[in-house]
Amino acid sequence: MQDVPLPAAPPALILAAGRGERMRPLTDRTPKPLLPVRGQPLMQWPLAALLCGGVTEVVVNTAWLGAQIESCFSPRRCAELCGQWGIGGPVALRFSSEGADFGHALETAGGIVRALPLLARASSDVFWVVAGDIFAPDFVFSRAAAERFAASDRLAHLWLVPNPPHNPGGDFGLSARGLALNEAPEGGARYTFSTYALYRRALFEPPWCDIQPGNPRGVAAPLAPLLRRAIAAGQVGAELYTGAWTDVGTPERLEQLS
Repeated sequence: MQDVPLPAAPPALILAAGRGERMRPLTDRTPKPLLPVRGQPLMQWPLAALLCGGVTEVVVNTAWLGAQIESCFSPRRCAELCGQWGIGGPVALRFSSEGADFGHALETAGGIVRALPLLARASSDVFWVVAGDIFAPDFVFSRAAAERFAASDRLAHLWLVPNPPHNPGGDFGLSARGLALNEAPEGGARYTFSTYALYRRALFEPPWCDIQPGNPRGVAAPLAPLLRRAIAAGQVGAELYTGAWTDVGTPERLEQLS
């Protein structure tokens, strides 16, 4: 029997454009994704996990001190990292330079729409998104999860985590059918959105999103209102992730990871 090649893993976007106000003064001279965590830049943890999960196309959006991020993860450096991690084959790492293009970050939805043309694989309308300031060293960017999502008719699939002390009320509920909910189900709870998610391009197009394709005007727009509309329409799946997870949003949380 002839072997059937596995479909390629979907591309990914790492969000790395934020100012990191709560991390000041640490982020006055260093962008938050480059702050060291256990001997390596914070953003290197999700990047390594993506590449080890078979993702070969990664886009990183930048704004605050973005040139430092782009220099740190140059093609030469990425090749060195792939060698260290035992990853063969070409890896395409591109940057969506919001700071250079517009002078400011575009928030999550605006940044995703801006970056979509760089997620170049035309055959894939599915892509991963993760924030570059999240430490979740055991999360697996599973190809099987991506294939299940691609085979569904949903617009997004979110990974939720138990609520940390800084977000006790959570963000979204989770139904018994694996759907994200805007409120907690009866007798249930709301959980915190991990930022790890799979999305379909259609979520960032009309009728869900009215930002012009490629966001040429640099519209800054949050993701939450768009997600909540899709959740209300029953178009967003979700599951609970219980592995180690830290939103490295303050110096105290960074210190706890040392």
